[in-house]
Amino acid sequence: MRERIFGVVEEPLDVVAVGAHPDDVEIGCGGTLALLSKQGYRVGIIDLTDGEPTPKCPSPEVRLAEAQKAAEILGVQARVTLPLPNRRLMDGFKARMCLARWLRRWRPRLVLGLGAGTPLASPDHQQAVFITAGAVFYCRLSKWAEYFENLPPHTIPAFWHYFLAFRQLSPTRHQPVVVDIGSVLKKKLAAIGVYETQFSGEKASFLDRVRHFNRQQGLAAGFEAGEVLSPEGVLGTRDLMGLIFGSKAR
Repeated sequence: MRERIFGVVEEPLDVVAVGAHPDDVEIGCGGTLALLSKQGYRVGIIDLTDGEPTPKCPSPEVRLAEAQKAAEILGVQARVTLPLPNRRLMDGFKARMCLARWLRRWRPRLVLGLGAGTPLASPDHQQAVFITAGAVFYCRLSKWAEYFENLPPHTIPAFWHYFLAFRQLSPTRHQPVVVDIGSVLKKKLAAIGVYETQFSGEKASFLDRVRHFNRQQGLAAGFEAGEVLSPEGVLGTRDLMGLIFGSKAR
């Protein structure tokens, strides 16, 4: 297996979102990524595995093509699929280093990673929580050039979490922050919809489930639709009015 790369990025990215499989990021924080791209930020996605095999997908190449199309819809500049094994994803040194090398290459200001496992769904999601946290830490360590192809250390200023919490009635973390994705909800749903190998036939109703879920999350904060994110640590501000009313509030 080898890394698969969509897009060419020669300069740092602002935001990198990490998922266990293609479609995790779209479902959990695709609206946030579409919004950030719309606002002019440079956005990337890293999938730890290609997500295959699955029941209705004929080959990994089909799933990768869906992932590329989804990234284009969201306005993502670059996407990488790492050569780690679906269904057998395990936290460990190799997995952490595979991800940490890309974080050093892209030098993001913000990393979005899964914040919790998914009961009754893939255990890969829980492993992705550990792998991403480990990679964010490894990314900043000095005196490890032999493991990083001489890429310089990079301290990631902000590490936040998104969730695939469809079977829970409350956020899985304290300090939930709701991102207003009302203006890009249709774009998010379109990106998920291109995964025809995953969400067709008896699973076609999944898009309605996402739509209702995001509307409920948004309404809790007074928005048309929203996604719940959570910071790793305490969220502080030097601009209270800007935090409450937006960066242009005066």
